[in-house]
Amino acid sequence: MTAVDFEAFVGELAAVSGDAIRPFFRTSLGVEDKSCGGAFDPVTAADRAAEQAMRALIREKFPAHGIIGEEFGAERGGAEFVWMLDPIDGTKSFISGMPAWGTLIALTRLGRPVFGMVHQPFIGERFSGDGRAAAYRGPAGNRALRVRPCPTLADAILYTTSPRLMNAVDRVAFGRVEEAVRLSRYGGDCYSYCMLAAGHVDLVIETELKPYDVAALIPIIAGAGGIITTWNGDAPEAGGRIVAAGDRRTHAAALALLNA
Repeated sequence: MTAVDFEAFVGELAAVSGDAIRPFFRTSLGVEDKSCGGAFDPVTAADRAAEQAMRALIREKFPAHGIIGEEFGAERGGAEFVWMLDPIDGTKSFISGMPAWGTLIALTRLGRPVFGMVHQPFIGERFSGDGRAAAYRGPAGNRALRVRPCPTLADAILYTTSPRLMNAVDRVAFGRVEEAVRLSRYGGDCYSYCMLAAGHVDLVIETELKPYDVAALIPIIAGAGGIITTWNGDAPEAGGRIVAAGDRRTHAAALALLNA
């Protein structure tokens, strides 16, 4: 069984999670802080409802599969096929009424992401990929996703969610790259990576990501012709400090400055 066999089912997961989330967006919903006294880490009823809806559908259709989600932890994490779910990546944007958030759905096989989707149900956009190709479905029509060439950092548009999410040492390293690029912008969470895959952004740099924050993005970016690694150039599946680029020359230049 290959990843493409699951593509229609991922669409079902996107639909049920979107149905759970949309009634909450831009309403006066309650917000809890999961941080236990650390940096503000919000969670809402929308996050929980969406993950519960996706988990129920997975259990019904694929009871032997594992599930790892942001809100409800791991079930059968050692299974051959494991679903990685982040019901709302960008909850801070969500509670602010900004549309730069999405639902991350990844299917991993033996620990490797083989299919990923980012669903933005308010706008009605889906970005998906299997590592060999990537696609957009939404109001702008249906089309293949492809990164754009960017030969130097001086030509690059850079995104990060916020340097304030980085520790002091990483923030200094990020600043070296920020000084070298054409344009630096903050915000976006998963949506920044989608814009990279679509050829509108050249570089995304983040830290402190969890596996469910990145698993869905890996096959989308690879399928669009980009590259995504840790700051050390290693495989990104475990999360941590992440660099994604549309052009390998820009990626290499960013890694050099981050590790200078």
